[in-house]
Amino acid sequence: MTPIDLRAAWTARPWWMSLIFGFCLFMTFVYMPFDMFLKPVAADQEVWFGFLLTGWAAKLTEPVHWAIYAAGAYGLWKMKTWMWPWAAAYSLQVAISMLVFSLARGSLVGSAVTFAIFMVPTTALFRARTRFSTP
Repeated sequence: MTPIDLRAAWTARPWWMSLIFGFCLFMTFVYMPFDMFLKPVAADQEVWFGFLLTGWAAKLTEPVHWAIYAAGAYGLWKMKTWMWPWAAAYSLQVAISMLVFSLARGSLVGSAVTFAIFMVPTTALFRARTRFSTP
């Protein structure tokens, strides 16, 4: 087994994809374990498809979010072919979810801005098909 060359692992993808990879790593190894095991049920919140879940409903759906982030971290680390189109599809779901979440709170301008921001990585991931191809 060879040691992991971190520089090679980090430069194996464009900078913006490395940021998404880093975010997935953070969520997988730092935030989700905290959320699952340390955050009290009463303080739990999860957003799915733009709808806020709280308490036990949020706590019970956390493993799904954890699995999504872990799959994203693994898929981006290894640049797995199955990441395309699924990374873009999930990113689109997040963009739509943020739009619905903001609209439900009465923020039309905030909704449009948030949606536009999340569409940037969605578009980039959708256009990155060749990055996920087998060499």
